[in-house]
Amino acid sequence: MSPLPPAIFLMGPTASGKTNAAVYLKQNLPVELISVDSALVFQDMNIGTAKPDQATLEKAPHFLIDIIPPTSAYSSANFREDALTLMAEITARGNVPVLVGGTMLYFKSLVSGLSGLPEANQVIREEIDAEAVLLGWPGMHNKLAGIDPETSARLQPNDMQRIQRALEVYAITGQTMTQLHAKQSAQSFPYRILKLALIPGDRSVLHARIATRFQQMLDDGLVEEVRALLKKYPSLTMESTSMRCVGYRQVLEYMQGEYSLEELCDRGIFATRQLAKRQLTWLRGMEDTVELDCLDTHLNERVLQAVKSF
Repeated sequence: MSPLPPAIFLMGPTASGKTNAAVYLKQNLPVELISVDSALVFQDMNIGTAKPDQATLEKAPHFLIDIIPPTSAYSSANFREDALTLMAEITARGNVPVLVGGTMLYFKSLVSGLSGLPEANQVIREEIDAEAVLLGWPGMHNKLAGIDPETSARLQPNDMQRIQRALEVYAITGQTMTQLHAKQSAQSFPYRILKLALIPGDRSVLHARIATRFQQMLDDGLVEEVRALLKKYPSLTMESTSMRCVGYRQVLEYMQGEYSLEELCDRGIFATRQLAKRQLTWLRGMEDTVELDCLDTHLNERVLQAVKSF
């Protein structure tokens, strides 16, 4: 048995029943819930995010819900830092952290750490390209060998894109790719994990659930919610991180007259199904997952039994 404390990952696509299963765990075991959802972090965005209602949150509180206004941004690095702090506090209380949600990038960054690689810098890239015109890419490869011999040894002298990126990273950070990757490898995850993946046995049933749920969101006042958000937060635009969430972008386009209410519904359903497809692709690429059929009428009991057996 590993000496590391346990943690539960309860993962699945949108509309797979994750929240209900998490609440059931909370009612039956000494666990505490941490939301792993890049949309639920935003305050005042309730309908389009399918945020658990107040009654649910009272009986099963979730950390990392309603923590920032929709004018702010929340990164994978923010999530990793917050989640690790919360997990340590939960473990110290003698409980087990259950991380529930569908933002797979958050799960990945939590376990694998962050690369620390900077964003591309166009000015620096142009400087590297200009130097390459004079020296040629084999010459740039030789330059890289003097800076980062480990990385250069893995690259061919004409591998322009990767040589450029390695030199760019060094110019921006003052550290080599080798040094940054070593730091990432050192970011060990101090828990033993049970990864529960809620996968639909029949994807068409999940699609039907998604369609029903998005129509219900419209009936519940999703358009009115977006209007209220724009009134309360005048700086919100289509480019705001919060407004890029599935459903909200489509409502904004509808409000700008790009299509009809009926087409809004169709586009919202399509976008949500595409999100579910991406989530399922992530899940199927994960190692060591325990798959449970999210359409099983006894799903909550299956999840509870899997956790008890861990």
